[in-house]
Amino acid sequence: MARRRHSNRRRRRGSFSFLYKVLSMLLICAVIVVALTLFFRVNLITVDGEQRYTEDEVREATQVAMGDNLFLLNKYAVANNILSALPYVEEIRINRKLPDTLVVEVRECGEPLAIVQEGYAWLISPVGKIVDQKTAGEEEGYLLVDGCQLLAPTVGTPMALATEYASQQQSLLDLIAALEGANMIGQTTAIHLGDLSVMTMDYGDRFRVEMPYSADYPRKLRALQAVIDNLETNQTGVVQLTWDNGEVHFIED
Repeated sequence: MARRRHSNRRRRRGSFSFLYKVLSMLLICAVIVVALTLFFRVNLITVDGEQRYTEDEVREATQVAMGDNLFLLNKYAVANNILSALPYVEEIRINRKLPDTLVVEVRECGEPLAIVQEGYAWLISPVGKIVDQKTAGEEEGYLLVDGCQLLAPTVGTPMALATEYASQQQSLLDLIAALEGANMIGQTTAIHLGDLSVMTMDYGDRFRVEMPYSADYPRKLRALQAVIDNLETNQTGVVQLTWDNGEVHFIED
C-alpha cells in the first residue's frame, strides 16, 4: 500500500510539473504578444523606387497610419492597397525594420503602350495591365497598337482583347518583352494587329516589319537588326520575317 501511495504522489507531482510548464509557456507568449502590441508601433514609412508617384502618394496608398502596430500589419493587404491606388506600380516589397519603421519598395512598369478606342487612349503596361486612361489625341509619344479592340477596359485591370484577337494578345506581350530585352522598344512606333495572319510593326521611322504570331521574337529581332546593319542609312522598306526557316526578305521602297 505504501508503495502504491508513493507512486500516486509521483504521478501527481508529474502532472503538476507538466501543467506548470504549459502555463509558463502561455504566460511567456502572452508577455511577448503584449510587448509587441505595446512597443512596436509604426513611426516612419520609407519609400524607395518611385518615379511617377511621390513618396507621399505611396505612403497614403498603404493605408497605414502612424501608431499602427508594426507586427500586426498584413503586408499582403498593404501591397494590394498600393496596387489598387497606384496602377503604374508593378512590384512591391514590404519589410519591417525594428523598432518602428515600415520599408516600402516599389517598381513601376516600363513605358506603356496605347490602344485608342471610343474616344479614349488606354495605356497598358508591358505585362498587360491597364495603367491609365486618357482622351484620344493624348497618345502621342506612346507605342501605338491598333487593329484590335479592348473588352470592358478599366484602369488597374489586365487587358483583354476581343475574342477574335485572344491568341494575338500573348504574341503582342511577348513581342513587347523581346523589344525591351533588345533595347529596341524606343525605336518602335506602332504595332498593327488588324491582319490575323501576320503581325506588323513600324520600326525606326524607316521599316515596316512583318512577323508571324506565336514566334520566337528575340530571334526575329536579332534577324531584323542584322538586316538593318547591312543597309544604308537612307534605305527604307518592308522587312519580312515571316518564314519558319529563318529566311529574311527586304523589299525596298
